[in-house]
Amino acid sequence: MSVSFANLSQWTLPQWLQVESRSVATFDRSYVLLALSMYMIGLIMVASSSMPIAERLFANPFHFIVRHMIYIVLSLGVAAVTLQISMHRWHQYSSNLLLLGIILLVVVLIVGRNVNGSTRWIGIGPITIQAAEPAKLFFFCYLSAYLVRRRDEVMENVKGFAKPLLVFGVLSGLLLMQPDLGTIIVMFVTTFGLLFLAGAKLWQFIAISGVGITLLSMLAYFSPYRWARVTGFLDPWKDPFGSGYQLTQSLMAYGRGETFGQGLGNSVQKLEYLPEAHTDFVMAVLAEEFGFIGISVILLLSMTLVFKALLLGRKAVNQEKYFEGFFAYAIGIWFCFQAAVNIGASAGIVPTKGLTMPLISYGGSSMIIMTMAVVILIRIDHEIRIQSIQATSRTTGTHKGTKKKPSKLKKTKLIEGDND
Repeated sequence: MSVSFANLSQWTLPQWLQVESRSVATFDRSYVLLALSMYMIGLIMVASSSMPIAERLFANPFHFIVRHMIYIVLSLGVAAVTLQISMHRWHQYSSNLLLLGIILLVVVLIVGRNVNGSTRWIGIGPITIQAAEPAKLFFFCYLSAYLVRRRDEVMENVKGFAKPLLVFGVLSGLLLMQPDLGTIIVMFVTTFGLLFLAGAKLWQFIAISGVGITLLSMLAYFSPYRWARVTGFLDPWKDPFGSGYQLTQSLMAYGRGETFGQGLGNSVQKLEYLPEAHTDFVMAVLAEEFGFIGISVILLLSMTLVFKALLLGRKAVNQEKYFEGFFAYAIGIWFCFQAAVNIGASAGIVPTKGLTMPLISYGGSSMIIMTMAVVILIRIDHEIRIQSIQATSRTTGTHKGTKKKPSKLKKTKLIEGDND
């Protein structure tokens, strides 16, 4: 099958994928390989860490494994659909997506399912949706579009810098009512990182960051259960069977793992000593079974994906595709910070927060949304490559056409001379 550059703009993505192996690369395979690798590692670790609690709660050791496999299949289905959506559409409907995210956060407060004192899930039959996950993605999409429209305003005065913070404030208020401070912190860090990359002045960045950090600190200090998490993180062994229980069990898992781990399936902490072993603390079980080497592999995969997202963002901005560039930056910062907090919390580096490990932890909403984020990176890379191919084809066509232009010019001059 030969590639015709004349109809590049009319080609759909499946057509590009068919000819990719025979012509030019129109998407980056490494994104797919990274995502699939993390899927497989996550499936293995969820299977290893969830069997004991699944046997006790549901009399079926494969309960969480089957559901996790269903989430992976759903994620791949959503990925296939998302891959067909052009970045122009994301840009065009960014405000509508933000409104949808706000509606989801309101709906979860009204009809949401309460689990462990938090109202974060909307139940639709057997399916549960964690409203904060799509809200994060939609907010970052809106923020990227805003920075395209108001980039000069953001760079020149406080007003442009403050407007997206008002939207962030609305989302934060709704998230606090769930409550979900972890998501607020992720959105806070990503928002300020993106504003800084967009060119906000350093004094604005420092001043508003100081205010935000102060407010977050006050929220933790004046909330007893949040403050108990902070104090438990500072000295978990002071109350190893109370506020520090989860962290001490997690640290035991890390300690037992040493360099090479105890081997797959040989974790002791997953035997219902460590709460949430297959969700928020799946990395502790991985550390126990695969040791320092296993954690290093996960960090390497995550860092590679983040690094590629940031490089893609810079490439898009350099080609004046600002929305795509800012969106890629946002996804990279988001992925990086959430992964760092998840691993840091299980290792006792940061206070415990209810954040999943992207593409690895058990949780359908998180997996589907993170998959969409990776697919958006693939789509951005794909559109940039197509643009480069089109530019090359136009340049080639121009060079070919210039050989005939002199004769046409001569004919034109002769005609004009006759008319004169």
